[in-house]
Amino acid sequence: MDHVTPQTSLFGPLLAADSPFVLGRLAQSLDGFIATRSGESHWISGPEDIAHTHRLRALFDAVVVGAGTIRADDPQLTTRLVEGPSPVRVVLDPERRLGAGYRVFGDGPPTLLLCAPDATGERVGCAEVVPVARGPVGLDISAVLATLAARGLRRVFVEGGGVTVSRFLAAGVLDRLHVTIAPLLMGGGIPAFPLPPVDALAEGRRFGWTVHPLGPDVLVDIALRPGA
Repeated sequence: MDHVTPQTSLFGPLLAADSPFVLGRLAQSLDGFIATRSGESHWISGPEDIAHTHRLRALFDAVVVGAGTIRADDPQLTTRLVEGPSPVRVVLDPERRLGAGYRVFGDGPPTLLLCAPDATGERVGCAEVVPVARGPVGLDISAVLATLAARGLRRVFVEGGGVTVSRFLAAGVLDRLHVTIAPLLMGGGIPAFPLPPVDALAEGRRFGWTVHPLGPDVLVDIALRPGA
């Protein structure tokens, strides 16, 4: 494990990457949870990590979150804490259950609401409703990326939550993964990576990483594909 501090080593691979490029991102407690059982997650990580998330948004064409993150956090998904353009906001809501009252569906950058073809309907607030094929669970991840690419959105930042990032990870489409670990013990809650368990350690995936301090937190930067 390398300990690297210059920001160029953290953002350099993202700036140098050719399109398309997909980055997954989570902030978790020391014992691996992203929220309490009731969904509270403000704030597991510190202000430096929150600013880092805003910087990542400025480097990508689109920021993707699941419907559960919208319900729990009501995020704006903008770059208001840093300089740089806000990305297109993309919400994955297969059954189209979210109402128009969330902030992401109000004023701000363009918003896309991706849902299953049998759940399409009128716009939700400012969001354009876009049908995407279903997968084994939720929306088909490859179809999600193809839909975004067809709109010129080839650099994609998957911000959360754990289920959404895990589905992109399981689909093998993430080029890189940023995981911030906060010095916090929760003892239970919503797990960061709800993936199918392995039966033997040899079946698990091991990664190389670099580590970056972010205030009181630690950011683990993992390249998931060669050259990423």
